[in-house]
Formats: sequence, structure tokens, C-alpha cells
Amino acid sequence: MTVTEQLSALTAILAQSGLHSLFQPIVCLSERRILGYEALSRGPSNSPLHSPVNLFTIARQAGRLSELEIACRESACRRFSAQKLEGKLFLNVSPESLLEPTHQPGRTLQLLQHYGIEPSQVVIELTEQTPTDDFQLLYNALHHYRAMGFSIALDDLGAGYSSLRLWSELRPDYVKIDRHFIDGIHQDAVKREFVGSILQIAKASRAQVIAEGIELAEELSVLTEMGVDLVQGYLLCRPQEQPPRSIGALLPRHMDAGLPPLNDEGSALGSLLIAQPAVASDTPTAEVLEAFRRQANLNSLAVLDAQDHPVGIVHRHSLSEALLKPFGTDLFARKPISRLMSEDFLAVELNQSLQQVSRLLTSRARQRIEEDFIITVNGCYLGMGRVIDVLKLITELKIQQARHANPLTLLPGNVPIQQCLARVLQQGREAVICYVDIDSFKPFNDIYGYSRGDEVLLCLAQCLNERVDPSRDFVGHIGGDDFLLVLGVEDWRKRLQQLLEDFQGQCRRFYRAEHLDEGVFISWNRQGQRQEFPLLSLSIGVVHLRAEACALLDASQLAELASQAKHHAKHIPGYSLHLIDTLNAGSLDSVAPVQGPGPGPDRPADTTATT
Repeated sequence: MTVTEQLSALTAILAQSGLHSLFQPIVCLSERRILGYEALSRGPSNSPLHSPVNLFTIARQAGRLSELEIACRESACRRFSAQKLEGKLFLNVSPESLLEPTHQPGRTLQLLQHYGIEPSQVVIELTEQTPTDDFQLLYNALHHYRAMGFSIALDDLGAGYSSLRLWSELRPDYVKIDRHFIDGIHQDAVKREFVGSILQIAKASRAQVIAEGIELAEELSVLTEMGVDLVQGYLLCRPQEQPPRSIGALLPRHMDAGLPPLNDEGSALGSLLIAQPAVASDTPTAEVLEAFRRQANLNSLAVLDAQDHPVGIVHRHSLSEALLKPFGTDLFARKPISRLMSEDFLAVELNQSLQQVSRLLTSRARQRIEEDFIITVNGCYLGMGRVIDVLKLITELKIQQARHANPLTLLPGNVPIQQCLARVLQQGREAVICYVDIDSFKPFNDIYGYSRGDEVLLCLAQCLNERVDPSRDFVGHIGGDDFLLVLGVEDWRKRLQQLLEDFQGQCRRFYRAEHLDEGVFISWNRQGQRQEFPLLSLSIGVVHLRAEACALLDASQLAELASQAKHHAKHIPGYSLHLIDTLNAGSLDSVAPVQGPGPGPDRPADTTATT
């Protein structure tokens, strides 16, 4: 299609309102809810301008970008209102369109008023495609949006021409990390460093980070562990004309299973729960004020809707400040508390780990240490928690963990390991227990020295940490070159294979060139004789713990089974794995290995036993 034909197609689309609006949900992981929806525009399905890239490119070339964006916003607002979608509406706006002479300020507000959408529901999402030099004019335009009650988001952070300066100048409420830095983040340490830096800057600037373009469960797991709470992408939901209204099946199964973590920072919120009444959103302010007067130690009150869902919070100090203003009491005493409540509150589910809650609290620069947060069950109000209590409990747990941690790797030692195994059995959880041991480690120490041996142990500890998901897994250091993993059952073989490959690749830097070339080194054996030893490798003993076997074992027996499996793996040269399956729990004292496939260049030796 020629340029003339494309311009004609654009004119027809704008004249006939031929745009389609799709919505992609943005999920809040900590609260297990949909924060809002990004509106995405498409041309007619039978048009060469169906693709948004072609559509906006032609509009930009024709000088009709502002006109097209207004049409997109009108379509999005109309569809958003017609479907009665809840949460925030993210509307894409190009900075260059704001600076066009034909841009009409106030048009977006008129659209919202027409379709009954509150400005507080709308996030103006700046999508940068070309350089923006006039920062002052752009700042004035965005200040105009803020004055009308809109929030501001900066899209594609890291990809634009001047996005970091835009962040510094405009101080957006949200920043969206470019898809490039999300793609394969679980396999790229540099990308993790970039995202980590963004999180630190966001914390300082009081912005919330949204990771978009997530397509793999591994990407989501890494981002969750790093502290990213707002996510978006094909893994969760593709853009749709009628998007889901609840989180439902959006999250991968293992993230929404509700299983408690295997570490000591697990189900600790119950001990922090303060059971206290809440108030309805239509409660007169005078009644709320009287409640604070009656209870001197009451810091905050949750405000609920008719379904007992939190919609706001009232802090004692904020209410006092509002009513101390001239005529404050006269103005607000009879008004509903919803007029004075804060909608900027933190609500967490009771089954969330202390680690997750701590991360959420520290990421909220506006949260005062004396303020409270709301605790819910399935989204309904249960009680309150205090920030100071969370900090105290975390400090106590960190001290306890440090007391029992291995001094070299700082991984949990034998006491936390036993506690973890007991917790798995108590929960009746199917799991995979892995005893990891380094082959040829003692003779390696004799040749290379204990300092280099410590480097190998630290290397293995790092490789192990790379293969665990703290929300469902556990890694501990038994002592020496012995480590223990507790993994989920879904992909444990793949993760162990990756562990072996990681360790093999990382270890190359520890050898002398001649040993690396020969594939062996000569050292002293336990009898004091010189012997040829192969390069370092891993032997892994695996126990597949079935849920039905949990009641038949205690932590010591489970640890002994893992040790037995490790000893069987040690008898096989090179990288090896031996599996004990507790499927037949009636004969836990019998071990009958069955030789599996022999080792190949990319595969460890593998034996299996059913107990």
C-alpha cells in the first residue's frame, strides 16, 4: 500500500471511529488483585493500519498524532465505562502530541466526565518514541494533568531517548520497565542489576514499578523475588476486548497455591494481627473521631465497603490535622468518613510471608513507622498490623538465622535445615529433597589450598541460590561441601540439570591450565598415597517425598534417606544423581537402586530407587 493510500485509510478510520480498544490487566501480586487495565488501540482488522505501529507511524508523519490519540482515548473511555471495569485506566499519551500546537488541553477531562470516570482512576502513560527537548513545556503539560487529579506513568523505562531525565524531571507515580530488560531476566545477571537499580531509584522517588512484557513463569518468579509487585504481560493475560475482572486464573498455579514458605519468615502474620473493629465508608466523621477519643492507643481504623473489602484507612494524626483547620469540625463532622479517609493504604493477605510484607512496607516511602496496615483474608477485612511490629519480628528472625547460619556461605545451617524438613512433613507437602555433595573436594583442597576451596564452596552456594524460588523452596549448608535443597516437584529435574551445568562452567576458573587440559589432577588419597583424581563434580542424592508418606517419617528419617541417596550417587564417577521415591512408604528401610541411563556429555549419571 502506498503512502497516499495509508493516509487515506487513516482519514477513514478517524472519520468513521474505526478504532478498537483492547485492555490488558496490570496485576498487584501482593494483594492478589487487578490494579487496573492498560488501554491498547488497534485499527480495523481488515485494514493495513490494524497494527498500532503502522497506525501511529502514519499519524505521526501526517501531523495527526494528537487527533489520533484523542480518538484512541475516546474509544478506550467508552469501552471502559460500558464494561464497568474497576481499577485504574492506563491511557497511552506520546509526549510529542502534548507539545503539538493543535493539542487541546482539557479534552481528556471532558471525555471522562462524559463517560462517568473519575480522574483519580486514570493514569496518563507517557510513551516516548522520539526525542523530547522542551522539558519545561512538557513539565507544564503534565502538571496540568496532575492538577486535574490524574496519575502519571513513564512507559518503556530504559528504552527511550531521554527516559531517565523524564523520570527525574516529572517524578511519575508509576514507571514501567521496558520489555527488553524483562526478557530472559532469570538468565541474565546484568538485567537483574538494572531492574534492582530501578527499584532503588523508585523507592527514593516514591514511584511504583510495573514490569511489563512478562511471558515466562521464570521471569515472573525472579521479578517477584526482587520485589516487583505490579506485573503485566502475555503470561498473565493477552490484551482483550473483554478482559477478566478478577485475578482468577491469571497467576501461574505455583504462585497462587497458598502454600506457606519453607523458611522461618513464613506464616508469621497471625502473631502480628490486631483484632479491632473497622468502620463503614458512610460512617459520620464525628463517630470516627469519638472512637479515637475513647481509645487512646488506637492509631488507625480501616474503612470498608458493603462487602467488607477495605477501601481506605483513617490515621489518628491525619484526622486530627484535618479537623484542626479553621471550621474543620463544622465542615466534616456530619460528612461520611470517606471524605477524609486515605486511599493510599497497604492491605496484605494473612497467608503472605513476612518477607513479602517487609518488602512491600520498605518499598512504600510514604509509610510512616508508626502507621498501621490492613490484614485481610480472601480480600475481606480481618484486622490491623503495625509496621513497628513487623520490623521487630524481622530483626528477631534475622538474629536467629545468623546464629544458626554457616559462617562461610551464610546459608541456613543444621538447625534451620531440620526445622525446614519438619515443616515440610507437618504440611503434608509433596517435595523433592536434594543432598548435594562435591566430588574430589578434599584432594582439591590439598592441592589448591583451603582459600581456593572456600571459593568453590561460595561458588556452589551461589549456583544453588540461582536455582531456588524463596517463596516455595529452601537451600541450606549442612557443613563442609554438603548442601541441602528442598524443591517443588514441577520442574526439579530441569533445575538440577541447570545446577550441574552452572557449577561445571563456573568451576573452570579455579583450575590450573594443565589440570583443565588433562581433565584430572594428582593429589593424596586418604591412605596418604598419590592418586589421580577427576575434576570437581557434583553427586546429588534425591528423595521424592510423596504427600502420603509425610505422616510415616520424621525430620531425622527424611534427612537419613537423603544421605543414603547421596552415598549411592557418590559411587558413580562424575556428575551423578540417585533418586529414592517414597511412593511405597511401607518399606522405607529398603533401598534397591536401578541403574538408569548412562552419563552422556550433557547428562549426569542417574539411578533410581523406590522405597
